[in-house]
Amino acid sequence: MKYRKLGNSGASVSNLILGTMGFGTETPEKEAFAILDAYLDAGGNMIDTADVYGTGASEELLGRWRSGRKDKVDRLLVATKARFGTGPDVNDAGTSRPHLHRALNTSLRRLGVEAIDLYQMHGWDPLTPVEETLSFLDAAARAGKIHYVGLSNFTGWQVQLVLSTARAMGLQVPITLQQQYSLVYREIEYEVVPAALHNGIGILPWSPLAAGFLSGKYHRENQPAEGTRLAKDGSMIKHMGKGLYAADRNWDTIETVRRIAGDIGSTPSQVSLAWVTNRPGVSASIIGARTMEQLQDNLGAADLDLEEAVTAKLDAVSAPRPDDYPYGRFGVLQRDRYIDSSDQALKELAS
Repeated sequence: MKYRKLGNSGASVSNLILGTMGFGTETPEKEAFAILDAYLDAGGNMIDTADVYGTGASEELLGRWRSGRKDKVDRLLVATKARFGTGPDVNDAGTSRPHLHRALNTSLRRLGVEAIDLYQMHGWDPLTPVEETLSFLDAAARAGKIHYVGLSNFTGWQVQLVLSTARAMGLQVPITLQQQYSLVYREIEYEVVPAALHNGIGILPWSPLAAGFLSGKYHRENQPAEGTRLAKDGSMIKHMGKGLYAADRNWDTIETVRRIAGDIGSTPSQVSLAWVTNRPGVSASIIGARTMEQLQDNLGAADLDLEEAVTAKLDAVSAPRPDDYPYGRFGVLQRDRYIDSSDQALKELAS
């Protein structure tokens, strides 16, 4: 396992974080405990959850696991999130002061900790002024209930607004951004990644294997097999699967990943994880292992460094291909101030 700074903080984090969304629901407690133990033994030092995972089941399971391992978990970093609905009341959602007060105290109790190392806003709240949210988080940090603040699922302009407001008000500045990012979901490179790099905050990719698509178990000619994540009825993951299957670029990408994995004696999961974990601005990737087998496979990516030529192949085959401004060919003129002499369309635009 390798270690990096957690965003622009002074804390160090293993380059693979263990995500626990399915613990207590998809993964039974005994198996979840074994996965957590194995992750810790491998040198991992951060776990990620949220108050809405399993309607609190994930946080409660982690609290029980921690209580039986006091000697091993004292230095383990704990991250959780708040934003989405946790009850029937109209104020049981969002990033308002009342909701975050209840959500934070509930998470502390479930997890059995005095402070949460990384408290993340799980999404943008269009109804609450950012000043209100940031003031609460700053007070919670001063009270010793949280150590650092993070964001998740924010657009580029939202990231910049929050960070600029926090600095202008002299409040706790978020240090990380948890965002969907993988070889088949690279659109955050247009606006979100530049905002993170500009501000020096660390990116924590979630679903770095695109719900298992990049593990190599899916094939262009077959629909998702029963029991796989992309075959689940009525889930966000199944909707994601339809989009993944529809794009030829994604199949070209996973076929390239399979070839590279075979050439270097690795697995598709390890190649895909190594690529995203070493992207600019990334502090650590969040692996969501549901089984011990998946964990062991994913852990093999922690020390895998892809050669420059291999990375270039993956960059090229997986590159997003937008058709229109400001992210298509015409966007190059604005973004890079560079015109290829062979691109007549851009030359005409500049004239």
